[in-house]
Amino acid sequence: MRDIKSMGAAWSVLEWLVGLSSKTANNNLTDGQSEDFSDLTSTEVKSWAESFEQLMASRSGQRVFREFLRCEYSEENILFWLACEELKQERNPEKVEEKARMIYEDYVSILSPREVSLDSRVRENLKRNMMSPTQHTFDEAQLQIYTLMHRDSYSRFVNSPIYKELLRRTGAEPCVNLSSI
Repeated sequence: MRDIKSMGAAWSVLEWLVGLSSKTANNNLTDGQSEDFSDLTSTEVKSWAESFEQLMASRSGQRVFREFLRCEYSEENILFWLACEELKQERNPEKVEEKARMIYEDYVSILSPREVSLDSRVRENLKRNMMSPTQHTFDEAQLQIYTLMHRDSYSRFVNSPIYKELLRRTGAEPCVNLSSI
């Protein structure tokens, strides 16, 4: 029964993503622009299964992975990672401090509903770093969340109905793992 429900959710998300229309959900990736997935190529979509780095280097890959994580109730991980990437681009010291405090409140504070899972050592380092935040205040925490997504969610993503359907719609054939035959 659970598989049928999750497939239904996966199809709904996929229909939104591949967007039989070009509507997008209300979100704000780093630049807040809406994306249309009609220009995805099979090569790009297939490359996402080759490495997590290629998935995360692609704006469309980030967007699809974010929707997958939303279905898994762990969207806060990629949102935190994206916020840290945006912070690294900021050059204005006042804005760096403001953005760092927002990231801390939104993703690190134990009061946040979008709290990411960080170990106590990293949390303590962050507390100290927040006394004088820089663009690199969250580097260690960001790496920990990146590693978590890579080790925990990525393999489920490339085996998910969402990703397989995206492969099919772009004309790519899913990679066949000969060891499973």
